[in-house]
Amino acid sequence: MSLQKILSQHIKSAFKSQFQTEIDHIEFQATRKDFEGDITVVTFPMLRMVKMNPVQLGEQLGAYLVAHSDEVVSFNVVKGFLNLVLSDTYFFQLFRRIQSVEKFGFISAAQSDAVMVEYSSPNTNKPLHLGHIRNNLLGFSIAEILKASGKKVYKTQIINDRGIHICKSMLAWQRFAQGQTPESTGIKGDKFVGNFYVKFDQEYKKEIAKLEQDGLALDEAKVDYQYIIFNDKGKLLLCKRKNIDSWQFPQGGIDEGESPIKASKRELFEEVGIKSNDTKLLSSTRNWVKYDIPKEKRKNHFLKKEFKGQKQKWFMFKLIKDVDISFDNDPDNEFIDYKWVPYWYPLHTIVDFKKAVYRSVLLELRHEFSMKLNHD
Repeated sequence: MSLQKILSQHIKSAFKSQFQTEIDHIEFQATRKDFEGDITVVTFPMLRMVKMNPVQLGEQLGAYLVAHSDEVVSFNVVKGFLNLVLSDTYFFQLFRRIQSVEKFGFISAAQSDAVMVEYSSPNTNKPLHLGHIRNNLLGFSIAEILKASGKKVYKTQIINDRGIHICKSMLAWQRFAQGQTPESTGIKGDKFVGNFYVKFDQEYKKEIAKLEQDGLALDEAKVDYQYIIFNDKGKLLLCKRKNIDSWQFPQGGIDEGESPIKASKRELFEEVGIKSNDTKLLSSTRNWVKYDIPKEKRKNHFLKKEFKGQKQKWFMFKLIKDVDISFDNDPDNEFIDYKWVPYWYPLHTIVDFKKAVYRSVLLELRHEFSMKLNHD
């Protein structure tokens, strides 16, 4: 029996026991990537059967499914969408059923329906490495999956010895090789060329750093740090800004000579009254993230310094003891209120021009968050 049929039976039972009515059709869809869940029940059409708020309906159905279904272990509700998280047991049983069918998913070939799969087309300016094995395995797997779907498949790769990557290696060789060749250095040809491809990138970054040091701000962006703090219940600290109807994570800058970690501890105390020994640093974003601020929303100090946006590094901290949030240490009184919220909740409160950054950061750090929460 399919997952939709199993869940439909439970939902129909819920309608009978909870609302003393019957429902014929239940609409499912894939859960959006920015929310936790494996499958989503659309509750809007159900409002014709029961007159109630769609969020309230989703909460009741979710609680019923967790209590009465072996397949569902948790849920979250976003307006008229009930996102369900399925149990590991369900997936294990599904995989066993798939394993027992020798030609599971195969259909008869349709000779007129052909596709081409290109892989791994290695860069001629770099040595072959483990990444090419990965691409070969992925390309071959995709080709075989398409073949199983009935398509005629052609596998190919392109060896490209033209383009900007060639120019980078040539320019770096002209400027820095001093006449070296693979023969004179005893280095394999692909490794030799790859070394100068890397050399180009190194020298390019040095030039950019020199420009920044001479006063050209990278992307005209103000450097800023953002802090995700969560408690032992898995709730995140969200703060309300003064004079603006907007909720966000705590944030702060860095003083001259400070390390990012030292700045984080100072800012957390100043912004929300959390001391350095109250938290444990779990993770941070791998790269800087940036966003542009709409011109009409830039403050005076942004306009004076000709900042167009912010460049941010994000840190995730876990509280290791109970704390009292306080805004008394902040001379600027940036925040006036706070609340503890579920992991994905901030996406519904942050201003639109920051939403993409918040979504990408929460997606990047959710694994560390889940691992720490589940193992404590």
